[in-house]
Amino acid sequence: LRELITNFERSESELIETSTHQYIRDIYDHVIQIIDTVETYRDSLSSMLDIYLSSVSNRMNEIMKVLTIISTIFIPLTFITGLYGMNFKYMPELSFKWGYPAVIAIMVLTVTGLVIYFKRKKWL
Repeated sequence: LRELITNFERSESELIETSTHQYIRDIYDHVIQIIDTVETYRDSLSSMLDIYLSSVSNRMNEIMKVLTIISTIFIPLTFITGLYGMNFKYMPELSFKWGYPAVIAIMVLTVTGLVIYFKRKKWL
């Protein structure tokens, strides 16, 4: 658009009178000013979009961090539950008097240890 107006303003045609060139130059200046304003607004909108997408990305990263922490806490518990949930006939820990409370204590200690670790890292 800018080139079109520049060519129109600089062209010398017998259809355009010499006195009209001053008005065309004035229109050219206004159009250039409007084009510059539109480009400035476009750049501002582009920057705003980048800021918005960055904030959405940061929020998603925080959500992913929480989900990762939760899964990190539950993976060892799932492993222990899966291991002792198997139906083996000769599993020595099953005959221990304190076997069940010991497994529960191990699970609680695992969760407590992971929570303390995450708090020290300032992830929680």
